[in-house]
Amino acid sequence: MTSPFYAYIGRMRNITRWALMRNTFSENVQEHSHMVAVLAHALAVIRLRVFGGQIDPGAVAVAALYHDAPEILTGDMPTPIKYYDPEIEAAYRRVEAVAEDKLIAMLPAELRADYAPILRASDEETRRLVKAADKLSAYIKCVEELKAGNLEFRPAAEQTRAALEAMALPELDYFMAHCMPAFSMTLDELERPGTF
Repeated sequence: MTSPFYAYIGRMRNITRWALMRNTFSENVQEHSHMVAVLAHALAVIRLRVFGGQIDPGAVAVAALYHDAPEILTGDMPTPIKYYDPEIEAAYRRVEAVAEDKLIAMLPAELRADYAPILRASDEETRRLVKAADKLSAYIKCVEELKAGNLEFRPAAEQTRAALEAMALPELDYFMAHCMPAFSMTLDELERPGTF
């Protein structure tokens, strides 16, 4: 029997994010998932090395890679709709769970036990870091759009920044203080002596 799981994962690049907003550059779910994995890994390493926490950065990065995999089947629902009220959010969570189950069922039986905890993000601390990285990726997109002169992203940037601050995660605060300012710089500013 042929397993379509990885072919479906490859289709993440066909799902566009931020569909309701005018974008200076488009972003697809595959690109977003890669950035979330990079950021989640960074947050986990910061927790481990700066704050002495106990976390597996590799496991966090893998969970982040797959965090939006259900959107292959559901599409990317715009945030204002997804979180409009608790009933819609709960219904969407149920749809995501069905999509997760369907994706897991696409795997060869001998691989399902390895992927189920990844697709379902069963570890609470991993989930928290992936959620923070997901929000951080959205904030970076907003900053980049604003840098390009797209003021349509100003309210989203303000709301997303407030949500990041409300998370009260030391590793996220560390990233915001030490790494986030570079995303507002030009290439010449990034290469300037003293930047690193």
